Amino acid sequence: MTGTSRGRLIGLDVARCLALLGMVATHVLDERTPGGDLTTAQWLAGGRASALFAVLAGVSLALMTREPLRGRPLALRTAGIAARALLIGLLGLLLGGLDTGIAVILTYYGVLFVLGLPFTFLGVRALLPLTVAWVALAPVVSHLVRPHLPERGFDSPTFEQLADPGQLASELLLTGYYPVVPWLAYLLAGLVLGRLDLRDPALLGGLALGGLSVALLATQVSRTFADPVVAADNATGMYGVTPPDGDWSWLLLVAPHSATPFDLAQTIGSAVLVIALCLLVERLLPRPANAALAVLFGAGTATLTLYSLHVVMRTEAVWPPEEPSTYVLHVVVLLAIGAALQLLRLRGPLEAMASLPVRLARRSATSAEEPQRSGTNR
Repeated sequence: MTGTSRGRLIGLDVARCLALLGMVATHVLDERTPGGDLTTAQWLAGGRASALFAVLAGVSLALMTREPLRGRPLALRTAGIAARALLIGLLGLLLGGLDTGIAVILTYYGVLFVLGLPFTFLGVRALLPLTVAWVALAPVVSHLVRPHLPERGFDSPTFEQLADPGQLASELLLTGYYPVVPWLAYLLAGLVLGRLDLRDPALLGGLALGGLSVALLATQVSRTFADPVVAADNATGMYGVTPPDGDWSWLLLVAPHSATPFDLAQTIGSAVLVIALCLLVERLLPRPANAALAVLFGAGTATLTLYSLHVVMRTEAVWPPEEPSTYVLHVVVLLAIGAALQLLRLRGPLEAMASLPVRLARRSATSAEEPQRSGTNR
């Protein structure tokens, strides 16, 4: 079904595709020019692309849980989503063991889904203030707790780290590259979006304006109060969190992967802006143009498969070579595969694998309801 019906929203696939291409850019392209200035790609995508992925994860979770269920059907659906998250997390551990130099997000992503499940029972009126509070307070809690945790050992979680579950949990939740405790703010923001009518052009326009305003305000306040030298030195990113032994002034920064209140606010605002604009474009275009859009950005329907492929392509043994000039090749490969999947009406193989527990849970829930219906009709 197209986004013009009550089915799939093409605008969300476009946003997912942009997030994928943005993350590829941060992995492949240089962060700074030969003169030492921040590159345009790093300025646009650094920290924002992965945040967009996380917010879209919240939207997806909201859409998967929008049907009100009780009893066994609810338990089955929850178990199916948790099993899906486990499969994604295990894939992340597998990819994390490759020699790529990439901080693989998938294991964090899986944990994020599991921790987000209890919040799917809340409505917008509860989720919105909770998101604001999480943005403000989670980095403070992280700043207080991290000095007492083990020092991070790896950029990406791997199967080897399962031998030390305490260390692994510490990295996944608070000290790693995508720390789930502060990053839960992204998922909560996505849950808010997913509970709204994302087909309402007026609402989407308001969301775009609101997201832009939040991003600009967070950036401006940070520039006013943060140390400009520290901000400039960390403009390319901070590997997930601020220094565990740093003072409280670090929380004033807006820097990629710093997980400060201002960084979370700015990247959430940016993500909301991108998602709203993508959905607005979908609403404004005629159906034939949307069909073309779905093919062109078809990679957005298979981001798990194509992100994993990109990680494998970054190993030395796989084409293309690890050079900034190969970014176009990465983009062409990912977009071509995405377009082919759309034209052939196929799912990405890893999407099919990860969604299997959810599909099985849905079938089990339907089977459980049928005897009750037949008994009621007698």
